[in-house]
Amino acid sequence: MSSDDQRDYPVGYAKPPRDTRFKRGQSGNPKGRPAGKKNLSVVLNDALAESVVAVVGQGRRKKISKLEATIAQLVNKSASGDPRATQTLLSLLRDTAGPADLRSADTTTLTETDQQIIQRILVRSRGEKG
Repeated sequence: MSSDDQRDYPVGYAKPPRDTRFKRGQSGNPKGRPAGKKNLSVVLNDALAESVVAVVGQGRRKKISKLEATIAQLVNKSASGDPRATQTLLSLLRDTAGPADLRSADTTTLTETDQQIIQRILVRSRGEKG
């Protein structure tokens, strides 16, 4: 007698023979769905989120993200007088500051010297000579 004669259930559409069905605990797709490719935005965010050890303060070591380290370096270069870093930093601030932040800036506390420095920076960033 063949196995076909011993069936006690109908075989047909959506009812495969028992010996060809997946065994319990066995997946129909053992390798699974292939992982998708990452786009530039995801790769960049992952890279910037990685941690690095930075020396801050008086030789103290601290774990910070690469993004934080990059911003800290940009601010330090700008503070040391690098005009290109200052231009980049001002541009970054302009892009990240909302309209409310720009309106709420209190210009009454700026001294005349502060205002002159700001004017010089603005002139340099526009490429004018002055």
